[in-house]
Amino acid sequence: MNAIIDQHESQVRSYCRNWPATFERARGSQVWDVDGRRYLDFFSGAGALNYGHNDPAMQQAVVDYLLGDHVVHSLDTYTPAKERFLARFNEVVLAPRGMGDWKVQFPGPTGTNAVEAAMKLARKVTGRDRVIGFTNAFHGMTVGSLAVSGNAGKRGGAGIMLGAGTNLPYDGYFGADVDTVGYLDSLLRDSGSGLDLPAAVIVETVQAEGGLNTASMQWLQDLEKVCRRHDVLLIVDDIQAGCGRTGTFFSFEPAGIQPDIVTLSKSLSGFGLPLALTIFRAELDVWDPGEHNGTFRGHNPAFVTATEALRFWEDDRLARDVERKAGVIAQTLDRLAAAHPVLQAERRGRGMVQGLACAEGFAADICAAAFALGLIVETSGPRDEVVKLLPALTISDEELDEGLELLVRAVVDAVPATAAVPLAPQPA
Repeated sequence: MNAIIDQHESQVRSYCRNWPATFERARGSQVWDVDGRRYLDFFSGAGALNYGHNDPAMQQAVVDYLLGDHVVHSLDTYTPAKERFLARFNEVVLAPRGMGDWKVQFPGPTGTNAVEAAMKLARKVTGRDRVIGFTNAFHGMTVGSLAVSGNAGKRGGAGIMLGAGTNLPYDGYFGADVDTVGYLDSLLRDSGSGLDLPAAVIVETVQAEGGLNTASMQWLQDLEKVCRRHDVLLIVDDIQAGCGRTGTFFSFEPAGIQPDIVTLSKSLSGFGLPLALTIFRAELDVWDPGEHNGTFRGHNPAFVTATEALRFWEDDRLARDVERKAGVIAQTLDRLAAAHPVLQAERRGRGMVQGLACAEGFAADICAAAFALGLIVETSGPRDEVVKLLPALTISDEELDEGLELLVRAVVDAVPATAAVPLAPQPA
């Protein structure tokens, strides 16, 4: 425990309570504390480190930039670093996906800044005020983002009425047989439903913080159709599921949909430096100059590392590797669920954001046992009922296997021995 930090930092801190170590060094998927103990990182900065800690090329790029006395803070003035990032982002990400004419906004350094800007823009474009979110969604900790989030504890922290959003059932909320998009469509069609026509719908394709609930491709396609039918803008919050976490750069690509607005942050900088984007169709760019701004929207070191990170998306090699590793993770989680029926476990998620939803209480115990073994994993879900795995996309096969074996041992340590059945062999 760190007595100085405990003495001076607010009680609001949380992660250090679950991981009582003082972390000092990190490289790739490995972290070391001040005592030299090594940990495998299956947390990746809550998804902000998709390429691991201290990627050498990004590290060298930002060191060179800083040692060259280049501009660090620039608001929204012109800088070569911003110019290079925008050109490269368009070349590697936007143009190949038919989005070459989209506009890029730097709303501020965090994901919730991007969400607030997206909703504010939707309201300005449509002249309407309501935004529809979904059950168990999480979009950030500022008031507007909380209004379309689902977690009661986080919403309650706002301390005021959150009246700008309406949360409706996500895919599968009432079970596989209930068409929740059809329900939304019916509400919008019916002038007696009491639901005013919204400015936008905001959705995560995978609710990473909300319990790894995953929308089907058909549900996402149907949601897009409903939005088009009623002239409602579709916002995809890709802050955690994007930047390759599910395999493709944007998590919605396999569904073949095109949102009107997309939010990005987390692993966008590639290095853990704060950077967020709100991107949108060009015809939606109705902002007046300075109408939405922020002091730290010109973070040039983040532009530098983000430009370097785009090398991973020049071809489909990383996407194919994520798909392969996701299969390995899924096999292990399925075996664990089968071997420990007392967990009442269900595998959730997609790509390299997967986990086990467990009977109440088990997930926290499993994560604590994992940390004791040297594996950093977190819980998610409204009751912390999901063991959530977020290994770096670039993790080596050896490290992935080691981490999954530690997870298996953690489950054994956390679950009563009498409740387990023999673990099925790993498929060849």
